[in-house]
Amino acid sequence: MRHPQHDQRDLYPDALRALALLVVVFGHWFATLPRLEAGRLAATDHLLDVWIPAAFLTWAVQVVPLFVFVSAAVSTRGVARRAHQGHSQLRWWGGRALRLARPTVTYMAALTLLVGIAQFTGGRFLGTFEGSLTIHLWFLVMLLSVQALLPLSVEADRRFGLGAVLGLIVLAALVDIFRAGALWPTQWLALGARVTGSEGGIGWLNAFVVWLLPQQLGIAWQRGRFRGAITGLLLFMLGAGWLLGSMLSGYPVGMIGQDLEGNSNMLPPTLALIGVMWLQVGLVLLCERPARWLLDRERLAGIVAFLGAFGMPLYLWHKLAELPAAWLGEIIGAPIDAGTPGDPGFWSGRLWWLGLCLLMVVPVLAVVAWIETRRRASVPHTDSAPAVLAGGAALLAGLMSALALGAVPGSIIGLVGVSLASLLLRSRRRDA
Repeated sequence: MRHPQHDQRDLYPDALRALALLVVVFGHWFATLPRLEAGRLAATDHLLDVWIPAAFLTWAVQVVPLFVFVSAAVSTRGVARRAHQGHSQLRWWGGRALRLARPTVTYMAALTLLVGIAQFTGGRFLGTFEGSLTIHLWFLVMLLSVQALLPLSVEADRRFGLGAVLGLIVLAALVDIFRAGALWPTQWLALGARVTGSEGGIGWLNAFVVWLLPQQLGIAWQRGRFRGAITGLLLFMLGAGWLLGSMLSGYPVGMIGQDLEGNSNMLPPTLALIGVMWLQVGLVLLCERPARWLLDRERLAGIVAFLGAFGMPLYLWHKLAELPAAWLGEIIGAPIDAGTPGDPGFWSGRLWWLGLCLLMVVPVLAVVAWIETRRRASVPHTDSAPAVLAGGAALLAGLMSALALGAVPGSIIGLVGVSLASLLLRSRRRDA
């Protein structure tokens, strides 16, 4: 590690992905507010619904763009090599989808089992959390969708360079302009207010365009089209200015979910969300040299590798750990219901809740690891394009069903779709 060779794995992108997943996990736990009645769990609130300033915190915890950015950077060389050699990018995506489907089958099966048990026990805990046990699956749907277009993004970078990034920004702006009906420049000063005051409609095109932007930026970064701390500082300042301008034009402050008026920068994604991307890419460049120095000299490779191995399982299962955390909080009388910000003990109650979630996710992940080690570590994926298309469709349908319907009955429908995808995406060759 003191003298990295060219063929060694680059730890910086891995560390960034691990950091992004940890921020998401702890952010989800921190935002969940258990509500007790007579010492028993009765409901949950969300921090964004009870504390307006929490919307500004979402600028720091909305790190999905960072994950997409880094994933694209890591995958760019492989995509370009396969394109040069004439190999099928569709089959590569099928392999990605299979690696995601297999652990998701386990998660869906566990949810289905809990749903079955709840029919006999009353399901008080499951009923309280059931809507949140599948909401995080939207990330998998988005990631699969944008990665399916990764070869096109790589080709766009080869042809147009940073012009491809500019093209996506212009397209995202046009979508918001048409959604708002703000066809005249004089109307753009209130673009955000007009956008959030309209139906989603054409705005749902930005569900692709906006999330393709960090992918395009990741490719450009990997190919050295922008580098250095000065560039990072300029991008960070651009992000701050972008977000300020977005607020002044009427876009919501929060970058997660909906605000108290039902407005959202996520449903569908808006131009304002791009400001967070500039902040994150700027920080990636600003921190690159000191982070690489630490990763080289402090021998953090083992920690990064551990977090990389458990990153996706942690993401899949962290919401489920809230059920035993709430149960344990009831048993020991922990102050997990500490009211709202401003109430005495609220922040110490948040620490109690985070500690319980962290404590209970350990046995959850231990069981998951035991299950995963009992089956084949790697399964060859199919070479059949029709099978990849059918398996990918089944996987997306299963995930979206669970996302839309919650644990009940979404987990059961989702299990069927994801299991079918896992079967279709496997190789049928006997020598595989």
